[in-house]
Amino acid sequence: MARPHIEPLVDRDMPFRRMTLPGFPKGMHYKMLSLDPDTGACSMTVRFDAGFRLPPGMSYSEMELFVTSGAVHFGGEKYGKGNFFFVPAGVSMPAMSVPRGAEALMFYNYGEPSFLESDEDHPRARREQLVMVNAYEGLQWKAADFIRPSVAPGCMIKMLRSDPLTHAHSLLYCMTPNYWQDNISYHDCCEESYHIYGTSWMMQFGNLPTGGYFWRPEYINHGAFASELGVLGFGRTDSQLHNYFHFNPWTSPDENRERAAAQWARNKPRLYEWVRSPDGHNHPHDFEHPGFDYVEGELKDGQSR
Repeated sequence: MARPHIEPLVDRDMPFRRMTLPGFPKGMHYKMLSLDPDTGACSMTVRFDAGFRLPPGMSYSEMELFVTSGAVHFGGEKYGKGNFFFVPAGVSMPAMSVPRGAEALMFYNYGEPSFLESDEDHPRARREQLVMVNAYEGLQWKAADFIRPSVAPGCMIKMLRSDPLTHAHSLLYCMTPNYWQDNISYHDCCEESYHIYGTSWMMQFGNLPTGGYFWRPEYINHGAFASELGVLGFGRTDSQLHNYFHFNPWTSPDENRERAAAQWARNKPRLYEWVRSPDGHNHPHDFEHPGFDYVEGELKDGQSR
């Protein structure tokens, strides 16, 4: 992804702007948190005015929505704060209404925000991948054991959605009061986070309060961490999250990338040699998923995971 490193950003310091893209009716406003200038993929805080309505329709990009206040209605069903939606590209959602106003986090993963009125799915839409879940009341907190090596005790997660091909994921996380972790870490993936509630401290950037956000590209050092009173946050990655821990905050992304490659060379030497070989093996031919684009990290021809 071509999004720049944004850290820290606090959306409470930003004004809402009126959404004026084609297909979106009046009454929707946004704060841009991060944007891919090449594709238009973006992360936003959005506000729906009381009385906002949207007819049945679909997007040409994967869309994720997490309600942070108020409630939205789809097809007559009410979804209050804490409800999460992952809508694959081309999947038609019922008519939307917001009788009393609402705010939410909204993400378009592979293209700019779009809306096409339709009460039918696109022929290639993957409706079986639609996720609609009440994250606050419908899921239990669990240890963050999907991350290896593990973070310090006191960080819990609720997994909302995990991509079966890339292991990209969207989740809720919390830090307990007096949480701390004293090492430095970086990852092979991009990650982003939004503080729904609470303040955390990180050595490189200081305090990140409620409304705080970051988009962090791969191999960027971050840490040590602490939170005096605890945090509730929403997080996403674009692939599997692996922790590389160390204690030198001054290493560069290039140095961290080399260190990560050295770990692969030690732990999986045959795979490392195969990927590095000059005979073309570093261009995978996937008989199981032939439509996957290994440059862009998505399925080709409008398919959705």
